[in-house]
Amino acid sequence: MAERNLSLIPTLVASPVEWLDAVFKDFDEFLKDHASCEKKASGMAMSVAAHYPDKPRLLNAMVDLAVEELNHYREVIRVMLARDVVPGADQKDPYIHQLNALIRRGPEYFLLDRLLIGAVVERRGAERFGLVAGRVTDPELRTFYDAIADSEERHWELFVDLAGEFYPEDDVCRQLAIFTEQEGQIMADQAIRPALH
Repeated sequence: MAERNLSLIPTLVASPVEWLDAVFKDFDEFLKDHASCEKKASGMAMSVAAHYPDKPRLLNAMVDLAVEELNHYREVIRVMLARDVVPGADQKDPYIHQLNALIRRGPEYFLLDRLLIGAVVERRGAERFGLVAGRVTDPELRTFYDAIADSEERHWELFVDLAGEFYPEDDVCRQLAIFTEQEGQIMADQAIRPALH
């Protein structure tokens, strides 16, 4: 999708300052959740790839994304181990659960909604990782989170681009605007905790 059309997409509701405070009160717990999110993102990309082997561009993009997210997982694990933080068990993510519940189940909508929910999640990730990068004092961690935020920015635009491959531009922009508004309410309703969502 062209850059000019991305400019029509409503901005996200800003994350509350209290969220960032919670992250830095228990940064080790945030790292555990970050690692889990990267692992789940890799799995989600592979799931999309497995469901659409007949769409070569989508297949290639999702395989590349799965590998990139898995690399991010490896990098977070290295940060954790350097800090003597032991990864924890994956926890259910109510934010992701509520967003996934918005996906319409009809075959004419399912791929569009799945891609656009992916876009919204990655966009929130870009915002929040950018906030972490802006506050963290360790130069290596700042560089790391700047890079992760940039990746998330590319990812959400990729999801929008892919949606535009299969659906009319107006439908993509309209549905993304709806999901962006709904995500803002879902995000605002979440308990404040040292987790990405």
